[in-house]
Amino acid sequence: MKILVAWKVAPGCYKAAVERFLSTGAPDPEGVKTIGRWHAPGSSYGWHVYEGTPAAGAELAAFWGDLLEFQITPVLDDAEAGSVMAKSLEK
Repeated sequence: MKILVAWKVAPGCYKAAVERFLSTGAPDPEGVKTIGRWHAPGSSYGWHVYEGTPAAGAELAAFWGDLLEFQITPVLDDAEAGSVMAKSLEK
């Protein structure tokens, strides 16, 4: 399953978030395969798309939860969404 994690650095936590990111490299928990991670320059926002389980997202949130605010959403790529949409037309 693909999961989109959108994050925002919590107010007053920017320096601590940067220090943790630089010191740990933001490793993936077991069972997570990162597809990509992006940072919005000049802001406190970023996105991480990974393959894994929602539980893995909860583990990421637990590691960063004191510094970041999260929105974790399961997502489908075009092929997966198209397959689901095609089924809705089969009546």
